[in-house]
Amino acid sequence: MRKTTGTLFALLTLVTLILQGCYSFSGGTLPPHLRTVAVPLFDDSTQAGISEFREGITRSLINKIESQSTLSIEADPSRADSVLNGSIVSYSDEPSQLGSATERAVTNRVTIVLEADFDDQVKNNKLFSQTFVGFADYQAGNYTAQQDAIKSAYSMAVDDLFNQMISNW
Repeated sequence: MRKTTGTLFALLTLVTLILQGCYSFSGGTLPPHLRTVAVPLFDDSTQAGISEFREGITRSLINKIESQSTLSIEADPSRADSVLNGSIVSYSDEPSQLGSATERAVTNRVTIVLEADFDDQVKNNKLFSQTFVGFADYQAGNYTAQQDAIKSAYSMAVDDLFNQMISNW
C-alpha cells in the first residue's frame, strides 16, 4: 500500500509539472496596434482634500504598465496610441467596526473610487469607461496605519484598473 501511494504521488507530481505550462488565460488582450499609452496625472474630483494622492495613484499605474505590459509610456497624449484618463471620484474614511462596550470605532475603512477612460486614438474609439473601487481597514486613531490603508486602497483600485486595461477577462 505504501509503495502504491508513493508511486501515485510521484505520478501526480510529474503530471502537474508537465501541465503547469500548458494553461493560459483566454480572453481579450490589448489590440496589437496599441504600443504606447499616455497617462496624464489623475484628477481629484472629491472634496476630501486628498489631491496629494493623485501623483501616487498615477505613478503606481505607470509603474505597473511599464513593468507588466508591452505598452510604452508616452508623455505627450497627442502622440500616444492610447490615453488613459483617470480621476479620484470618491474617498471615504468611516468606522467599519464598533467596540461593544464603548460603541466607538475600533477600526475604520478607507474606500477610494477611481474612474478611468481608456481611449484608442489610432482607431478613435473608447476601449472602456469604468469605475474601480479599493478599500482597506486600519486601527482607528493610528495615523500611520491610516496612511498605509489609503495606499492599500488605491493600490487595490489601480490593480483592478490595470487588469481591465490589459485584458477583458
